[in-house]
Amino acid sequence: MPKLNIVKIGGAIIEQKEKLLSFLKDFTGIKGPKVLVHGGGKRATAWAEKLGIPVQMKDGRRVTNLDTLELITALYAGQVNKSIVAHLQGLGCNALGLSGADADSIKAVKRPVGSINYGFVGDVTWVNNDWFNQIFKQNIIPVYCAITHDGNGQLLNTNADTITAEIGKSLAKDFEIKLNYCFELPGVMKDIEDSSSLIKKINKQSYQNLLLTNTISQGMIPKLQNAFDALDGGVSEVAIGNSKMINRATPYTSITLR
Repeated sequence: MPKLNIVKIGGAIIEQKEKLLSFLKDFTGIKGPKVLVHGGGKRATAWAEKLGIPVQMKDGRRVTNLDTLELITALYAGQVNKSIVAHLQGLGCNALGLSGADADSIKAVKRPVGSINYGFVGDVTWVNNDWFNQIFKQNIIPVYCAITHDGNGQLLNTNADTITAEIGKSLAKDFEIKLNYCFELPGVMKDIEDSSSLIKKINKQSYQNLLLTNTISQGMIPKLQNAFDALDGGVSEVAIGNSKMINRATPYTSITLR
């Protein structure tokens, strides 16, 4: 079975040009088919504050009203996505910038209102495997932002970590999948101020212990939940760490079922 690397980049790396360019060079060097998924939440928060749009986060997720949706669509699918694609083209990587609405590639449903009303946040329901396989055959590298659609004309804000996991789960029957969650830290940390506190391996049992002892931050919990969901869905391997881990230059956290 062929290997497929799906890499998610986010956090402060997108906001630091030198680090972003270094990561994109490493990404370009990955052999075989690959997918890049990116966030842009820090930039969205900064622009929301400039424009006087309230920023609400619940359990690491952005509450998305119509004003927020318009802003993040412009940033994620526009400025951030096209800048990344242009840099990849400059590195000789034939990339195509996309949202889930493009080629009907990733559908979602608006999250039902429960104890929290997340607004226009989408939960992925379908990934268009045929589309992905077609562009892989053409040696085109898809670059996805964190926007999906419902199939009825509505765009939805969908967590980039979740999109990464859902693409991986859907394509797991065609490929041996490795998910790479890259951000500014070395991986999952016991103390984010202490680089020596990196947790090199987490399985389901140790994850529960980390939750019970409040060892990991609230922002890391959705990422780990996505990682275990992906593994349950057939993904072979999940790695969380610094962007240099994709060329094996630094240690990282490996997520496993057992």
